[in-house]
Amino acid sequence: MTIAIVDYHAGNLASVKKAFDHLGADAVVTSQPEVIAAADKVVLPGVGHFAATVMLAELGLRPAIEQALGRGIPFLGICVGMQWMFEGSEEASGVPGLGLWAGQCKQFPATVKSPHVGWNTLQMRRASRLLSGVEDQSFVYFTHSFRAPIVDSTAAACEYAGPFSAVVERDNIFGVQFHPEKSGPAGQKLLENFCGL
Repeated sequence: MTIAIVDYHAGNLASVKKAFDHLGADAVVTSQPEVIAAADKVVLPGVGHFAATVMLAELGLRPAIEQALGRGIPFLGICVGMQWMFEGSEEASGVPGLGLWAGQCKQFPATVKSPHVGWNTLQMRRASRLLSGVEDQSFVYFTHSFRAPIVDSTAAACEYAGPFSAVVERDNIFGVQFHPEKSGPAGQKLLENFCGL
């Protein structure tokens, strides 16, 4: 079983790869569309500006991801990788997301400190394969200035100037706003669950 970690020059690739290595998973960092399209699982990490996702199209990675999704393989978007699964973000209004979920990611209001950095709790909203064994109110590590809306597929929310999607899940498609590779036992359990799907 091969996990393809998508390299589009915007991810915290080394720490994500290290987390999967720690679990004994066969994970490879790649920017080769054919490897991504044929992988058993795909992870799309991401840090920084939403505009970086333009590279997914420029490098031919978007159609490879869509091909992998069409095969029904497990897919996990992390941070900006999760935001890209929505229609887009106010951070880069002309850059389209994948549109797996409706809505735009929006900036935190000026009433709170932004970016939202540090540990915050998950508020479970429904049953989740990805979060199996992760307790309600578990602490996970966030660092982001834009947030995804609550949708029908929101498996867990977080509260910071109002609720936002912390975990989305539908069939084989998963997204997390926080960084599981930096989130201690809860993050490790989530990645173990992903490996076991």
